Formats: sequence, structure tokens, C-alpha cells
Amino acid sequence: MKTWRNVSLAVTAAAVMALTTACGQDTVTESPNGQAVGNANPAQQPADGGYGSDKTGYGDDAGGAAAPKAAGQLAVWDSKKLGKVLTDSEGFTLYRFDKDTVSPPKSNCEGDCAKAWPVVPAGDATAAPGTDASLLGEVERADGTKQLTIGGWPMYRFAKDAKPGDAKGQGVGGTWFASAPDGKKAAVGAGGGDAEAGGGEAEAEKPDLAGMSVRKDPKLGDIVVDSKGMTVYRFEKDSAWPMKTACTGACLEKWPVVPPVEKNDTEGILKKGFVVFDRPDGIKQQTIDCWPVYTFSGDAKPGDTNGQGVGGTWYAVSPEGKMVGAPK
Repeated sequence: MKTWRNVSLAVTAAAVMALTTACGQDTVTESPNGQAVGNANPAQQPADGGYGSDKTGYGDDAGGAAAPKAAGQLAVWDSKKLGKVLTDSEGFTLYRFDKDTVSPPKSNCEGDCAKAWPVVPAGDATAAPGTDASLLGEVERADGTKQLTIGGWPMYRFAKDAKPGDAKGQGVGGTWFASAPDGKKAAVGAGGGDAEAGGGEAEAEKPDLAGMSVRKDPKLGDIVVDSKGMTVYRFEKDSAWPMKTACTGACLEKWPVVPPVEKNDTEGILKKGFVVFDRPDGIKQQTIDCWPVYTFSGDAKPGDTNGQGVGGTWYAVSPEGKMVGAPK
């Protein structure tokens, strides 16, 4: 029995060492679906990047890691850009996270994520005038505390919102959105991401594509696209060895990360180094050959390549994870 266990441990250690070597990370582990999940060394991240790292914004006394503050009397802010946005009693925008669940309510933002996105505690919260008070609720978090929910969605603030009326968290990572008074996305034209709002109709319009596949572009040749057919990009300032990102904060509004994709849900993509990057901001990002990959908010439809060459640093990705058309 002892010999079997020693062999098992040796095999596991060898697998972890191989993955570590592949991506040059301090820690790399296997997720249940067989993908690696890596944690880049925080010291190797850009010194001026990351959520809440500028010690400005909501809860700046703790550098973006403030203790939860009661919401008090909620209010509705009529934004010209976003429509009706829910705020706390001080006028700070409240947000919802696409990776949370509404039925049943559950928060999937913990650890560093919760530092960047301080939770709104339940209790001492009053419905905004003219809104449905029955939509207010609460969910118990992993640490036993209670978080405010609106229409079943857990509520957060954003550490970089410096003053009432700011909405710097809008669209971050393609998963964070200002909340409407009913808990749905306040963003105009944000897309049909809500499971509770006609999801079936949107589902029928999705292209029948793998999570990641290859498209032959008439100008660029073979490039990677996501499950919606949108072009996938790389950022020249990122690094694969060690794995780190230089696109944080407002950058993610323009360049949303590609969320994790299972290896068996790909077609024509290099499998070596196809791992999930556990970013310092709590967002999980897919990589190809250990390079973090993104989409571009300026691409309106499948086939668009408007992000190609932007700033001389953003380029479409080849099936091997290389930047297509980048200067050598």
C-alpha cells in the first residue's frame, strides 16, 4: 500500500512539475475537467494594475479591501448611458456578477474578487422609492455573512468607483454590470445574459460552434474564434512565462477575457498550454500556449477583426497561440 501511494504521489508531482514548466508559474493545479488552473505570483503582476490597487474609490481607507458598508436607503440613478441604475444611500453604483446564480441565489465572488468587488451586506437596506420592495432579499455567503440580493442577484460595489455616480465597473471582464432596480443588467444592449430573461430565444441565435475553433479570415488566415464566432486576441504586453496580465481595470471593458473553455470543446486549437489563468482580480481566463486571450468590445458581429493591430499591441490569435500579423 505504501509503495502504491509513493508511486501515486510521484506521478502527481511530476504532472504538476510539467505544467509548472509549461507556463512558468509558481503554482499550477488540475481542475476537475482536466484543465490546469494557475496562480501567477502576485509580485510579478504590473505594479500599477489590478482592481482597487490605486487606493482610490469605494472604501479607499483599506486600499480597495474595505469592510462591507450598509446600503441604507437605495436609490435609482437615471444614467444617460446605462438607463436606470441602482445605487446605495451614498449614490455609489451597485453591481451584479454574471457568474453568480439567481435560482437559488449564490455568490461566486470570494477572496481577492471580494476585495475588488466589496459585497453589499443584507439588513439595513430599504427599497428605492417607486420600486418593488419584495425584490430585496439576502443570501448567506461561504463565511456565514449575509449579502443583499435584488431580484435574487447578489449585490456588490466596485473598489475603483471614487465618487457617487461613477460606474467604472460596468462591463469589466464581460461579467460585471451595473444593476437595474429589479436586479437585471442596467446596461443598454448588454445582451441576453440573464437566465431569467428570455434566454431560450437568445440561445437559438447562437452560432453552432465549439467553445473555441478556427476561422479562415480572408486577410489574416487561420485565426481563433470563441463560441459566438467572435475573434480572439492577444495583448503584446502580457506574458506567458511567467504567466501574467497587463490588461486590468478599464482595459477589460474594451478587451473582455475569454472565459474558461474545456479542452474537449475545441476544434483545431493547440492543446499544449491550454490552461486556465486564475488572475489576481479573481477572474478566470482561458489561455492558449499559456498566453491569456481576449475578445474586443469593438467587434460587433462574428467575422469582425476591428481589434487587429490596435495600439500596435493587440493581434488576432493563431491556432498555435501566436499573434497574427504582429511585427517580428
